[in-house]
Amino acid sequence: MSTSYKTVKLEASDEFVEKHSRFIGYCKPVKSESEAVEFINMIKKKHWDARHNCYAYSLREGQVRRYSDDGEPSGTAGIPMLDIITKSEAVDVVVVVTRYFGGVLLGTGGLVRAYSRGCKIALEAAQVVEMRLCCECEISCSYTRYGKLNTLIIDNGGIVDDVEYADDVTIKFHIPDELLPALDKQFADVTSGEIRTEVVSEKYFEMN
Repeated sequence: MSTSYKTVKLEASDEFVEKHSRFIGYCKPVKSESEAVEFINMIKKKHWDARHNCYAYSLREGQVRRYSDDGEPSGTAGIPMLDIITKSEAVDVVVVVTRYFGGVLLGTGGLVRAYSRGCKIALEAAQVVEMRLCCECEISCSYTRYGKLNTLIIDNGGIVDDVEYADDVTIKFHIPDELLPALDKQFADVTSGEIRTEVVSEKYFEMN
């Protein structure tokens, strides 16, 4: 299992006009081919009156990559869009670039540049982020130790997700797998081995 990958943070769009043709780039994070196809069909339905709705998507599972020129000259839309996605290193992502023809032919090179730009601005709007495999953990401690242990979690690259206050304090947090051993050692040092981390699960989290 890979310890990290890149994807996009949210669904977003951006647009520009090139020689009277309007290009609208749409981008969305997806987890499956069916989700990607559903999004493509939704954009096609929304822009049923557009000349072209070209797309490209890339998925982690099975390393699936698909694209379509949707009536544009072969190789001028889908492949350049997929190339932009590949260069961004983003996966689990779909991009659709809609074109409303403005009456001026752009030529092969112009189309490649336009669809590449449409894809690029859509990815930028959707914000490419890094996801890292983390341990979801929790510890229980006394109220007197809470402040120190909470600070250790943050100082060692962990993110506190929740704190429950009862007879003891339970801190729930996540931390990249490779950073947990060092944190555990510090827990042991400051509590004379009394505090042990319980690893609840593993999950990918966005890392800043």
